[in-house]
Amino acid sequence: MIIDGHQHFWKYNPVRDSWIDDSMQVIRRNFLPEDVLPHYQTNSIDGCIAVQADQSLEETDFLLGLAKTYSFIKGVVGWVDLCDNSVEESLAHYSTFNAFKGVRHILQAEHQDFMLSASFLHGIGKLEKYGLTYDILVFPNQLQAAKKLVKKFPNQFFVLDHLGKPYIKDGRILNWKKDLQELAQLPNVSCKVSGLVTEANWEKWTPDVFEPYLDVVFEAFGCDRLLFGSDWPVSNLAANFNEVLSIVKNYTATLTENERSKIMANNAIKFYKL
Repeated sequence: MIIDGHQHFWKYNPVRDSWIDDSMQVIRRNFLPEDVLPHYQTNSIDGCIAVQADQSLEETDFLLGLAKTYSFIKGVVGWVDLCDNSVEESLAHYSTFNAFKGVRHILQAEHQDFMLSASFLHGIGKLEKYGLTYDILVFPNQLQAAKKLVKKFPNQFFVLDHLGKPYIKDGRILNWKKDLQELAQLPNVSCKVSGLVTEANWEKWTPDVFEPYLDVVFEAFGCDRLLFGSDWPVSNLAANFNEVLSIVKNYTATLTENERSKIMANNAIKFYKL
């Protein structure tokens, strides 16, 4: 069994999706469930977690609508305004949907102090009541702040997206490694093995460039707190779906079958309560 723990759907809007710049022409179009389904069928992937790419309630409603129509979408990580005074009303509403599993805010676009602001912390503090997870999307220079955030909520489950986006293209590893290892010491945070290819040189990457970073992550988090994610279709900027999957499959080839099953499916099932 394989669960894709991190991918996206969208109907491309040039204003809303302005983050898709001229260098990203390949993903300047709609990406919907019927587009990813052939990849899933070819690679025997049983389901996925659809993660928000836009910070709006319309995005959350859109993803939940897709999950209602397509049974292979096993869960949704949506967006609600965690800084809003009525955040608990929003969480109570969306928790009535079985597919609603967690929340994400695009922290990489915020000042690194944002996640430690009183209003944001107030919102994070409401997630546990509704059994919801939180996806941490940050750059390496925000990992220390992320550690402080996680420490404040020892009973809340967090997952770090894309290994904390290490500077693979530049070959930098030491500062990211130190901060990631410190974050991994907190038992309530997991990590997605995702987003690798887009942090490398899109045109010239080879599988071996990822090994030092994967070594760090696997040693820090262990096989019980790692989840595979394709980051499709963003991953199309640098690789096709099969290449992304092969990077993780090849790296984990020497693990036991039980360890591989955890990373490729079981940890996602447990973390998101699928």
